[in-house]
Amino acid sequence: MFSFIPHLFRKAWVFFANLSMQKKLVIIFVFLVSLPITYVSYSSYRANSNSILNNMTNSAGQMTDNAMDKVDRYIADLKRYTILPLYNKDVERHLDQRGTDWDKNTSINMFLMYLANMKEEIAAVYMTDRFGTVFYNKKPGINEVYPEDRFAEWEMRTQEAGVSPVLLGTHSIRISGSEQRQVFTIMRGIQSVSTLKNIGIIVIDVDIRLFEEIIQPLNTVTHGNTFIVDEQGKVVYNHDPSMLGQDLSGSPQLRQATDQRGHFELEIEGKPYISVYSVSESTGWTTITYIPLTELLAPMKLSRNALMITTLIIIFFALAVAIFISYALTKPLTRTVRLMKQVQRGNLDVQVQVKYNDEIGRLGSHFNRMILRIQELLQEVYETEKSKQKADILALQNQINPHFIYNTLESIRMLAELNDDDRVAELTYLLGLLLRYSITRSDETVTIEQELSHVQNYLHLLQIRFPDKLEFHISVPQNFYHLSIIKLVFQPIVENAVFHGLEKQEKPGTITITAWNEGMDAIFKIRDDGIGMDEERLAQLNRSLTDGKVDKFGIGLRNVNERIRLHYGDSSNLTVDSKPGEGTTVTLKIAGLLRDEG
Repeated sequence: MFSFIPHLFRKAWVFFANLSMQKKLVIIFVFLVSLPITYVSYSSYRANSNSILNNMTNSAGQMTDNAMDKVDRYIADLKRYTILPLYNKDVERHLDQRGTDWDKNTSINMFLMYLANMKEEIAAVYMTDRFGTVFYNKKPGINEVYPEDRFAEWEMRTQEAGVSPVLLGTHSIRISGSEQRQVFTIMRGIQSVSTLKNIGIIVIDVDIRLFEEIIQPLNTVTHGNTFIVDEQGKVVYNHDPSMLGQDLSGSPQLRQATDQRGHFELEIEGKPYISVYSVSESTGWTTITYIPLTELLAPMKLSRNALMITTLIIIFFALAVAIFISYALTKPLTRTVRLMKQVQRGNLDVQVQVKYNDEIGRLGSHFNRMILRIQELLQEVYETEKSKQKADILALQNQINPHFIYNTLESIRMLAELNDDDRVAELTYLLGLLLRYSITRSDETVTIEQELSHVQNYLHLLQIRFPDKLEFHISVPQNFYHLSIIKLVFQPIVENAVFHGLEKQEKPGTITITAWNEGMDAIFKIRDDGIGMDEERLAQLNRSLTDGKVDKFGIGLRNVNERIRLHYGDSSNLTVDSKPGEGTTVTLKIAGLLRDEG
């Protein structure tokens, strides 16, 4: 029956044996290479699928832990709030007082109003005294609360818990005749500090919209569905309001969540899901997210077949071309490989001897250009490092000018001898602040508020040294103050303005610092109304900021320009504009500084 198979095999062998060597090599290479490549492609698909699954599981686990941690910290804050009555002597005294009066009502209501405004999500706060009188404060939007409906439960729960706080999962409270609101509740019995007797109960209702702000980003990222359930398996939160309060303790969704955190696979309505969960150690609540596997792995399944077909086509074409030119390419390629190995060992003094202008010759030429480019890049890196070191040295040199220190100290001596007044102390104090700020590393970052404070100290010191000579105005938006910036950016610019613009004129001068934003970029303008400079001098100064030539007038400006470009990128820069007799304006652009705002 199978006697034709050997005959067919012999005919195929004869046909193969009569083919040319080139065709034989093509067939052999395609068979030997395409089969393992196809297997590797499929294995890669499987590995990528598992990797995506593991990464998503780990990422979802971390996000679930973070969500649970936010809830825990929020509830921990609420539990701390419930012990605040013990630190308020008036409240403690009123809770032990029978009956009500204006003083008692006012004191307790003020305290409850304070608690209600501690968190935006707090819906209402209640407090009972030792005799069962209930006081409360509710947020706007809630028409009425009905504490009498819940007083018996409060009393029972707090008596069972003693002095420990009690956490109640999501439940409904009446806020009008027919309207209800979903909240969870923290309560605690209040004991007198002196007698240790129960003198009341404090209760805090929190709107479950709190959970929506925490859980919604998790659902958006995972495309899943997240539940928070309490220790009894009842749903504390889900985006579907109909699920609130349902008992999931015996359902498949919770049956495998037996550890503190973890994940498992399950089917829901015939569809595969992966479930990631985390159990809070403080509340006992479980946050569990169900992620659909079909949506997660769909892109990889769609690309699997296309990947394998494309791989086979590319292999066939590449092998056919490689076999056709293999003999012509072997020798020069082998020589090039040897040179590459020398480059790999660190020897860049190599060069391919190009004899022909074919592809191999061009490859050799490109290799030679690549080696030259690598050498140029290494030299550029070396020059950049030298430039950075030079900038740092210049920054250190310009932190406080030695001549300035000498003049300041001389002013202190003269004031001490001639005036014998408090200005000596102020001058000494300001100089100490300047020195303390300046002697640390120049690449250290500070806030803009600290940098402007340093400039103000510097200018105040100059006002003492040169009375009625200098005024300054600083107008920087408040939202800039907390932004980080490298140290000693403004002071060198201001120093240039004083000693090259204002000191050389007889009349008093003014320095103005303003700022605004253009998108995410911060723009600072430092202007003086000093003597200014002519167009030729201005052009020379602006050239010195970028051409590497040190200009004694612009050394501080060039140092600032180079430091901000190294730290914030080439789109950051410093420009100077000036007119004779009208003053000089330095504009400082720091790209992307407002990305960290807020």
